[in-house]
Amino acid sequence: MAGLYFEDFEEGKVYDHEVRRTVSEYDNTLFTCLTMNTQPLHLDAEFSKNSIHGQRIVNSMFTLALVVGIQVTELTLGTTLGNLGMNDIAFPRPTFHGDTIRVRTTVLDKRISKSRDDSGIVNFLHEGFNQNDELVATVRRTALMATRPKD
Repeated sequence: MAGLYFEDFEEGKVYDHEVRRTVSEYDNTLFTCLTMNTQPLHLDAEFSKNSIHGQRIVNSMFTLALVVGIQVTELTLGTTLGNLGMNDIAFPRPTFHGDTIRVRTTVLDKRISKSRDDSGIVNFLHEGFNQNDELVATVRRTALMATRPKD
């Protein structure tokens, strides 16, 4: 698999991911409709232009999913056995249509699983930044990661 195994993660290591993603109006509308989030700040341009933002904002759950997802190809593709939790989620600034998001991941800590012999638990900090290097999202994620297969 392309992802890193539990043993490959080093506490304190920081990854600035090369993959970036520009968020479109279509992304926001599709995600918002798929999740039944009818908040007019995401869907209604007339309503939103009179809001504190002056325009529609991207659904924060899309931003969260994007920030977690961008790291997959580089770090966890095929080696994540499951997400155990997400904590300390914050959105310091809104994401807008046309913003380009980049992600930084820090390995906070790790430990071998106490109940499984094929995995360990890794705690990550994922941070999403827009094209102006403004922080738009943070999340601490706990993942169950596969250990390297024994031959």
